[in-house]
Order: sequence, then structure tokens, then C-alpha cells
Amino acid sequence: MPLYNSQTLKIYNSLSGEKETFTPIHEGNVGMYVCGPTVYSNVHLGNVRTFMSFDVIFRYFLHLDYKVRYVRNITDVGHIVDDVDEGEDKIAKKARLEQLEPMEVVQRYTVDFHDILTAFNFLPPSIEPTATGHIIEQIEIIKTIIDKGIGYEANGSVYFDVVKFNETNHYGRLSGRNIEDMLANTRDLDGQSDKRNPQDFALWKKAEPQHIMRWPSPWSDGFPGWHLECTAMSTKYLGNHFDIHGGGMDLKFPHHECEIAQNEACTGQTPVNYWMHANMLTLNGKKMAKSTGNNILPREILTGDNGILSKAFSASVARFFMLQAHYRSILDFSDDAIVAAEKGYKRLMEALEALKELVPNSNATLDIASWKQSCYHAMNDDFNTPILIAQLFEGVRFINLLKEGKETLTSADLKTFSATMQAFVFDVLGLENEKISDSNNDKLEGTVNMLIEMRKQARDNKNFALSDQIRDQLITLGIQLKDAKEGTTFTI
Repeated sequence: MPLYNSQTLKIYNSLSGEKETFTPIHEGNVGMYVCGPTVYSNVHLGNVRTFMSFDVIFRYFLHLDYKVRYVRNITDVGHIVDDVDEGEDKIAKKARLEQLEPMEVVQRYTVDFHDILTAFNFLPPSIEPTATGHIIEQIEIIKTIIDKGIGYEANGSVYFDVVKFNETNHYGRLSGRNIEDMLANTRDLDGQSDKRNPQDFALWKKAEPQHIMRWPSPWSDGFPGWHLECTAMSTKYLGNHFDIHGGGMDLKFPHHECEIAQNEACTGQTPVNYWMHANMLTLNGKKMAKSTGNNILPREILTGDNGILSKAFSASVARFFMLQAHYRSILDFSDDAIVAAEKGYKRLMEALEALKELVPNSNATLDIASWKQSCYHAMNDDFNTPILIAQLFEGVRFINLLKEGKETLTSADLKTFSATMQAFVFDVLGLENEKISDSNNDKLEGTVNMLIEMRKQARDNKNFALSDQIRDQLITLGIQLKDAKEGTTFTI
């Protein structure tokens, strides 16, 4: 019997604002679409947190024996700067600034995206479609919307008529907005726009002569609107009505609101049963921003090459840190927080190693069945990873009591206990056991610090040849020195 038959999963639905019991459209199957990255720059840490949330959700569905089709797209055209309908495509702008072909930009940052997610032990999605690979489908959707009287062409561009749509539907239902309020709070169009209403959004944009990325259409040589691609790809691979649509909280409006409108205009039915949104990540209590320097890339966490953290941290430690907060909560990233997470991660891994050495007894003094179900209760409550981690540390306490002989487990209970710990730590949370050896780490750190001191003495004596030799030979061993006012540190 599949495991999902014995577990009642509740999901917070952004559409209703409530936790709802998950009932798939097709028994035993889950269709899930998550908005992927716009590949015009290195993937940032907030992206990683969002995709990690849905990676865990994907993993838990698989653990419950569901057959899952997980679709996560790549936006490689159509995402306008500042997420409005006027301006330059983000990828085209990057290509112009770096004097590259747009697809060179796309390739560079798609590779970076995949490398980072692999480093953080993400499972690949079932399908990873691109916007440029679905231009034909997007054009066909636009034709249907125009035929329904909800889309209109103006000077080679095509727009979605929000006011017309709202006569029979509710635009703003997901984000809690009211169309009348939106219209009342928007300045009048000054005649320079082709839109009939300020809230109308682009389905197709006519390309200016200098615009590099363009495709032929019945209306003009141009490119699709950003919102349209997800409608085209989600419905192509999951159908007009599917189970889950996810993304970051910042996509709720206008992106997801526009997706709903497009789907309903085309098919006459609501496209998604459960809308899920992951919350944002802050850094040292402030919004991450390259312009202020309050920013760190995922790769910089792994290398330690940054001015924010005291040292490098492994991907599993960073993953463990992020999963200590619920996906709908704001999470603040800081050096103190990830240092504390590293200690907890080590405790968990050491306990799992100790678990392998435990010997069964003829009697059981611990209620493993209740503890096991408490782990499921945590994940069944809208994928509550911090509560699950708390239960796993209750398991760590059990292991210590068993080691000390203060509690006992039968062979069957010990097998269940071990299998449950392994399943939730590795299969569901996606952590990896890096088998950190503290004694070896201490020896390495002592040796490198001794060489750093020797290099400092060489520099003080103006023996720069020896100083450079120490630095360069450490680099060949994969150890990079970093000089700062406070002193020299190293990363591996």
C-alpha cells in the first residue's frame, strides 16, 4: 500500500489563505509547476532558498510514494527590466552590456544555476522547459485570448484587457487586490501608451529595431510577455488544470495573478488547485542588494571568498540552516546563525554515525512508533521542516540515551528508528553526511596557521619570494589565503 494512503497532508493555499487537505486531481499522481530563474545573472541566495523549499516538497511527495511530474522552467526571454511592460528585456540588456549574443548570456547563467543546485544536492525536475522553446505555444494562446475578446492588438503589440476580463472573472483574487481600487489609484494614461487600461499587461511586444531577441508572429516581429511563458509551459506539460503552482512570494503579483487570468481566459476554468509561495531571505537583518554590498552569492558561502562570513561553510550546512525556518517565514542569514547551524548539523551527523553501532535488546523502553508519526505530523503540516528537525533532534537524544544504556530498543524497533532517521535526514531534507573529522580539521587548521605565521615573518623580513612561495604552494593544494586588515584567513 502506498505511504500516502496513511498520511493526511495539509498545504497552505495562497488562493484561500488557509491550510487545506491535499487531494490530488489524479490519485497517486502530483503535477507541480514552479517558476524558475531568469538567467541573466548568477543565481542569488534567495533563489536558492525558494528552489530548496520546493525541492523538499518534491522529495516529500516522492517519499509518500506519489508519482510526481515536477516542471520548473528557465526564463530565457521576455522578462522586462523592473517587471513592467515598458523597457528592455533583462537578457537582451545583459547581452548588450557585455557585448555577447543573448544565448551566450543564457548559457553562461543556466550552467551556473545548475552547478549551484547540484552543489546543494537538489533533485532535478522532471521537465525543465525554456521560454524560447515554446514560442509557438505562446502565440497560439495569444490567438485564443484575442478570439475570446480579452486580448487586443495595438501597433504590433498585444495586450490582455484586464477590465474586460474582470467583467466575468476576478482579477486580483490571489493577491487580494480589487480592480476598482487599482484603477482609482493609478494615474491616467497620458496617450503615450498603447494600453487601453493601466492594468493591462503585454502578451506580445513588438521589437524595436535595435532589439536582438525577436520572433515572427501574426502581429509583428517581437517577443512574448513574461507572464505568458509559464501559462504555455505549465499547461503543455501538466494540462489545463493541475495540482500545485509554486514560486517566490514576490511573484504573487503581478506574475501569478496574470497567469491565472490568462488560463481562465483561454480555458474557462481555474488552472491550479494549490498556490504555494516561499518567503524571502534577508542578510544581517536587511534586504539583500548588490548596490549596498549587503549581498552574498551561494558559491561565496562554499568558498569563503566574501566579506560577510568568518569562514567557508559546506552546502549541507547551508542547506540545514535554511531548512530550520518554515518556507513561508522570512529567514535572516548571518554568520552567527550559520555557525550555530553548523554545530547542529555536526551533532546530527555524529548521532547518525553512532546509530550504526547500537545493539538491540529484548525489550523496548522508547515509543518509536509515536516518535516516527511525529516526524510525519511535522511534514504533513504544510511541510514544516523546523518542527521535523526538532523531532530529529529528539531522535538524537534517543541515540545518546541508548548509547549510555539508559534506554533500550528491540531489533525491530531499532531497524524502524534507523530507517526513519535516514529517510527524513537524507531523502526528505536532502542533507549529505560529509563525515567531518574534527580532529583532522584541527590538525589542518593548525598546520595552515603555522604556515600563515611563517609567511607573515617572511613578509616582515621583506623576504617576498618566500612569502609568495608559501601562498602559491598552498593554492596548488587547494588552500587559498585571504589577507585583510584583521589578519590572514584561509579557505579550502
